[in-house]
Amino acid sequence: MKLVIAIVQDADADSLLEELIRYKFRATKLASSGGFLRRGNTTILIGVEDDEVEQVKHLIRANCERRQIRRLAFEEKEDLQELLTTGTVVLVLNVEEFEKF
Repeated sequence: MKLVIAIVQDADADSLLEELIRYKFRATKLASSGGFLRRGNTTILIGVEDDEVEQVKHLIRANCERRQIRRLAFEEKEDLQELLTTGTVVLVLNVEEFEKF
């Protein structure tokens, strides 16, 4: 069993969750925020069997996109810089034990 952790932009979270549910994957949604951009994002936890990891990664790729954003280049200045954000970050971890109460 694996735990897929997807850190996605808030704008992509609902559509991704709808697709996961449509394909019968259970997920837990957590509010989170990034350190570099200092913006809110969503962390989605998905427990899957080993052979389902690629399907979940495909759903994530299909529902999360890169975006141009503007942020201050330096906190003290008014200069804005354009950045291309990644659509999501995915971590896949081994699960040693899973229990449901």
